[in-house]
Amino acid sequence: MFLLYYGVIDFYIGFNAGIKAFTAAVLGGIGSLPGAVLGGLLIGLIEAFWSGYATVAYKDVAVYSILAIVLMFMPSGLLGRHEVEKV
Repeated sequence: MFLLYYGVIDFYIGFNAGIKAFTAAVLGGIGSLPGAVLGGLLIGLIEAFWSGYATVAYKDVAVYSILAIVLMFMPSGLLGRHEVEKV
C-alpha cells in the first residue's frame, strides 16, 4: 500500500506509524486495550483539528505535547491503573 502511494520503499517507512501507535498505547495506558483505542482516537482527533486550525507542519509536536502533559498529571495514562508494589 505504501509503495503504491509513495512510489518508493524505505527502511524507515513504518517508523512514524510505529511511534504514533506506541504513543497511543502510552496515552491510553499500557496494558489497557480500551485505553489504547481511546489514545488512538485522541491522537487522530488532535491531528485533524490541529491540521484544520493551525499549520500542518507542527501536528506531531502537538500530539507529543499533549502526551507529555497527560503523563505529567496521570503517569499511568488515561485508563491505566496504579499498581501497588509489594515488598
